[in-house]
Amino acid sequence: MSQPRTILADPAWRPSPKAKRLWSLQAIVFWLIPVAAVLIWALLDAGHRGWQGVALMVVLVLGIFSATVVPWWRYAVHRWEVTDEAVYTRVGWLTQESRVAPISRVQTVDTERGPLERLLGLATVTVTTASSAGAVRIEALDLPMAEQTVTRLTEIAALHRGDAT
Repeated sequence: MSQPRTILADPAWRPSPKAKRLWSLQAIVFWLIPVAAVLIWALLDAGHRGWQGVALMVVLVLGIFSATVVPWWRYAVHRWEVTDEAVYTRVGWLTQESRVAPISRVQTVDTERGPLERLLGLATVTVTTASSAGAVRIEALDLPMAEQTVTRLTEIAALHRGDAT
């Protein structure tokens, strides 16, 4: 007789809708560097205009794709949930990763806000566990939701006093 299978449901919550804007801005900032590099190359070396044009077109196409399509796809995939038993996340756009961190393994809960996140009123909650896989990150939450999540995780973890190992 076979054992019953437990099917893990998708985590219930999405990041903030502003996550799409954050990820677009991050992509634009990232792709400005290769655009600038190609333009500097064009200024310093006039003998390769054909290759410079091709390089600029490739960089622009990849940059536009990264700033428009990828954020929408990431938003469609990203999920998170905190229960009394665990923290669940699903992230990725090309390669997807699902993580489950049992509350009994939680060591620290941190909030991080980079410049673009502060500009958009967002935060990332990082849950560090006693796991070799590393911390679980819940990205692009509205700041009040991030603060509420940290408070809830702290309260739940206090009920599960242990050594988190």
